[in-house]
This record gives sequence, C-alpha cells and structure tokens, in this order.
Amino acid sequence: MEFSEKEYEALVNWLYSQFPSYQVVGDRAFKMELGAMSEFNSHLGFPDRKYPKIHVAGTNGKGSTSSMLASALAACGLKTGLYTSPHLTDFRERMKIVEPGGEYRMISKEEVFSFFHDNKDAIERIRPSFFEITTSMAFDFFAREKVDAAVVEVGLGGRLDATNIITPVLSVITNISLEHCQYLGYTLAEVAGEKAGIIKAGVPVVIGEALPETRPVFEAKAAEKGSPIFFAEDDATPFLPLKLEEMDLQGDYQNRNIRTLSEAVRVLLNTPWGREHLASLPDCWERILDGVRHAALRTGLRARWETLRPASEPAETGEKGKARIIADTGHNAHAFRWIREQIDKVGCDYEEIFFIFGVVADKDIHAISEFLPRDVHYLLTSPSSHRALPTAELANILSDYGINGKLFSTPAEALAEADRQAGYKDLIFIAGSNYLISDILALEL
Repeated sequence: MEFSEKEYEALVNWLYSQFPSYQVVGDRAFKMELGAMSEFNSHLGFPDRKYPKIHVAGTNGKGSTSSMLASALAACGLKTGLYTSPHLTDFRERMKIVEPGGEYRMISKEEVFSFFHDNKDAIERIRPSFFEITTSMAFDFFAREKVDAAVVEVGLGGRLDATNIITPVLSVITNISLEHCQYLGYTLAEVAGEKAGIIKAGVPVVIGEALPETRPVFEAKAAEKGSPIFFAEDDATPFLPLKLEEMDLQGDYQNRNIRTLSEAVRVLLNTPWGREHLASLPDCWERILDGVRHAALRTGLRARWETLRPASEPAETGEKGKARIIADTGHNAHAFRWIREQIDKVGCDYEEIFFIFGVVADKDIHAISEFLPRDVHYLLTSPSSHRALPTAELANILSDYGINGKLFSTPAEALAEADRQAGYKDLIFIAGSNYLISDILALEL
C-alpha cells in the first residue's frame, strides 16, 4: 500500500479506535505489565539498544527537563532523539529529532505509515497499547535515524511504564506528588516506589526534589541496585549558572527544573559516556548553557507559561487593544501550587486577570481547587475530550470553595468572551488540561 494523506488518516483513525490512548479514554488504557511492550520491542529487533539514553520520570517538570536535556545534547553536536508525552495537537509531537544545528523535526507521516505497514501483523497479534505502540515507534525511529543519544520521558509512573524496558546512562526523577493514585499508590512513599522503578543496576540517578516521605524510598532502591544517587537540593550552588530570565521556558516553577537539570548535567558529564562525548568538547560549558536557554525553540515544547499573544495597545483608528494571553499545561494540584504563586506575583502587573479553566474528570479537582487563585475572573469551560469534566459539574465543585465564574460550552467561546472583556492592560490566562491547551492552540492566535 502506497502512502497518501487519505490512507494516513485512515491508519491514524484505526490506531485510535483499535488501541485507545490514555489521553482519549483515561485509566482503562493503562496496562499493569510490560509483557506486550517487551515482545513488540523484540519483534522490532531491540531498537532501543542502539543508542545511549537518558530516562526522565516525575510527577511534574519531566517534559521541561527532558526538553532542556535534549537541547543541551544537540547543542553539543549530538543528533538527539526526544520522546515525550502527551501530545497537544498531533501524536507525532511525541517523537522528535533535535538536530545539532538548532532545529527539530517530528517523525514524518510517511515514516508513521511505513512503521504500521511493516508491523501491522505483529501489532494485531501482540496487541500493545497505544502508548506501547508510540513508544516502540519512537525507539525504532531513533534507531533508523542513527541518533547519537535519546532523552526518553516516562509516560505514567515508572516501574510499569512502557519506557521502562530501557537501560539508560542516567536516570532522573524530577519530583513526587499524589496523582493516578489507583495505579501508583495513595501515599507519597508508594508513589515514590513506583517512580523509583526506573532506577537500573549501576546507573546513576538524580532526584530533583525529595520529601521526608520519599527520600528514604529512593535511597533504598538505589542501594538495592548499586546505583549512585544524587539529590539536586543538596547542592547549595547549582552546577550551571542559569537564570530564568535568560531562558525561553518561562514560569517561576522552571527554577526547580533548572536545579534538577543542572545536577543531571553535572552527573552526566562524570559518566564514562559523558566524559567521552560531552566533557571532552573544549566549549562544552558554553554549548550546554546555550542549549538549555533555547530549549523551547529547539525542541518545540509548548505551553510552559507561554505567551500565545502579546498585549497590543489600542489603535489610532479606535480599535480596542488586546490583552496578553499566557497558556500553561499545569493540570494537577502540585502544578497549581506554583501557578497560583506566579499569578499572585504578577497580579500587580495587570489591571484584571481572566482565567479560562477546564479539566478532565479523572483529575482531583478538589485538591486543585485548594490552590486556585482567588482574585481573578473565571471563565469555566469543558475541553473537547470524552474525559472532560462537564462545565456545570466543574462550576458546582468550585462553588464549594468559594470560586464562581461564567460558564461556556467550548474553550473558543470562553476565549472570545475573555477577549471581549479584557483590555490591553489585562491578562488572559489558560490552564487546567492539555486538552484545553490543545483547543486553544488550534485557534492559531
């Protein structure tokens, strides 16, 4: 079968219908074993073993940390694979090549088509999940592209995540909070145990943030595996002299990711692979700093306190000015703790803040509500997903926390109303769900 846009769309529709993704159907897409992933990886010839890897887990910040690491490696002249999830508008976003020249590219439609054409019989026989399929596709893509290295982000948890068939040169765990408790556990120690499942024998591991409940879990697992363990928060002086204002990834919460990234780079440079391929470069330091500072541009990472539209003053023709629009993929209580601090901090920079908010039904909206900012105007909506929490139900829950807002059927309607009310001295902020951000990005502001 030859490639065509029509055949490609039919294939993608088949993929989503036969192998539902966690993004689409939620919990029932999660598999509590690695048998199918291992079998499919074997069928492909173990492509993940053909290049060195860095494995990144954590509740929040793993996407930003993975992108900064990939950008840093590419800046050092390494053709770098980057596997992240979830995607915002196209599942091909999950699989990227970050080139030494500063550009990135997703896997092409033709390559996706060929992968399924060549492996469809095995996929139908083995029945891997959507995430296992895309993970395997990424590993195969990186091998065929002959990458020098790859950064692989964990999807959910760690121990039983499809990515956990790999053996990396470095493991990174950004932080721990309660999420997906039915699979990962109902205590911080239990969740830490699942995340610590990515620690491999003899492979160094960097822990970005540790709590009294989680630190002993990480230390015990590292000791069991004979793995050197490093806690980023123990280093009073970060290895990399990076300042947030120098970076294209914004949001004060990035300071925590920068600290994790800094320690990860320090440890990586002291591994045998790092000494050979990175530390030996005469301008290694400058290259790494440049890569991290431009991580969003060079990897295509979106919606990390991203300005989708700058403010514009009223025109001489009398046309009303427009408010700045910022979007963030924060979607759990841990993330909203930092988002609230940031909004409280920037509140004095704007006359009014209009907050477009919508979530999926399986998130702990009660925990999130504790951290939602209060001195803003809420525009409540429902993202375009089968998993979305209906707007009326969201409003009822928030009212119990003293939060009220106007209700809108779609994110587009909510944004239109925010634009109607907000002036150029105001801020429109959007967060709550990756689906919500995807809906907004589709409007091409």
